[in-house]
Amino acid sequence: MDLPEHFGSWKGAHNRLRMWAADGTWEKVFTALLAQADTEGDLDWVVAVDSTIVRAHQHAAGARQKGLRPASRPTMPSDAPAAD
Repeated sequence: MDLPEHFGSWKGAHNRLRMWAADGTWEKVFTALLAQADTEGDLDWVVAVDSTIVRAHQHAAGARQKGLRPASRPTMPSDAPAAD
């Protein structure tokens, strides 16, 4: 999708958006909008946390453990004849 002409070139728009992210402009806009919505009673401050945003401890299940290797699978006798 092309950017409307009144925004200038896509590269210029991209650079402005990147600059605003780096200098905290978007954070300030978000904070102001959040404060306004809270003042007007448009927010319901309910916290929801799931595992996609919580870091697990390094020793949590599934983490690689130093020094421990999985046990090798037992060797089972084969019906094939032995090689000469």
